[in-house]
Amino acid sequence: MYRKGGVVSVAQLFEVKEIDVKFYEEQLKEFLPDQIIDIHTHVWLNKFRVKEEDACNMPVRSATWPSLVAKDNSVEDLIQTYKLMFPDKKVTPLIFGHPLIEYDIAKSNDYIEECSKRFGFPSLILSIPEWSGAELEEKIIRGGFLGSKVYLNYAKPYIPQNEIRIFDFLPEHQLDVLNKHGWIVMLHLPRNKRLKDPVNLAQLLEIEQNYPRLKLVVAHVGRTYCPEDVGDAFEVLTGTKNMVFDFSANTNQFVFERLIETVGASRILFGSDMPILRMRMRRICENGNYVNLVPKGLYGNISGDVHMREVDGADAEKLTYFMYEEIAAFKHAAASMELKKEDIENIFYNNAVSILGL
Repeated sequence: MYRKGGVVSVAQLFEVKEIDVKFYEEQLKEFLPDQIIDIHTHVWLNKFRVKEEDACNMPVRSATWPSLVAKDNSVEDLIQTYKLMFPDKKVTPLIFGHPLIEYDIAKSNDYIEECSKRFGFPSLILSIPEWSGAELEEKIIRGGFLGSKVYLNYAKPYIPQNEIRIFDFLPEHQLDVLNKHGWIVMLHLPRNKRLKDPVNLAQLLEIEQNYPRLKLVVAHVGRTYCPEDVGDAFEVLTGTKNMVFDFSANTNQFVFERLIETVGASRILFGSDMPILRMRMRRICENGNYVNLVPKGLYGNISGDVHMREVDGADAEKLTYFMYEEIAAFKHAAASMELKKEDIENIFYNNAVSILGL
């Protein structure tokens, strides 16, 4: 790795501009601790994709824009990304596969197991609700995983997207096993109303009450990407004690402030959602809809995607990485809520050490 003309290079996985170097040096370097744990990273290879004719029959239940950033994310690419973005930090990821049903889940999990053993990274298994409790238990133990990454895509295909419940892809017989061992569950909430959805909130509280040994990580702060996604969720969750939240792929300072106010620094984790945090962008909210502003032409045809908008000229030149935008937004929230240096170290490292049992 070297610096030349303000540009960092470690082979051209993606472009690093002078504005990126300046943003990191001036805004993030001193804020971040020397050691970081990224609790939310996807690692997979494009060759795990199933046949195109099979994929055509699968329901689309998630945003499509993340696929524009990277066709895959090998473990080597992930390591290289950290070297480019955090040249003076040591970053350890929690890795798991890509939970889209157009990828072979067995091959994805085998690759994660291999990467975990090769590099010593903690890992989660992608799990499907059809597995019995005994199957899930055996697979986790055999693969050396620390728990499960569950996802709404694995719910029965006949269930309409906005009617999927948490228990449709995280069934109770699996929760029993995960709770017995005190394992981790990385949960991406379903349903259009996200964290404020009353069904989601009711089931989160049910999991909190009935599975007290479970280490439940609610990803993306429950997908509260805009203030309108919050509703009364934090009031409802204010009495919880066990569930924790990562703020991966989220750049909303208001949401972060409400989260800090509700659960405190001890139950918040830094996560990225790599590789999509390589995107060059800035996020805005319009009437409750998040919009990623990206340089014109960089990500191909984005017409028709309500979450994407192109900018050019000086506006485009100002854009840095999604990763940096996320951390900067949390930095502003931390300052607003008067978090201390040790709180930041806990959020970016020590809380994850505890969750992962490192």
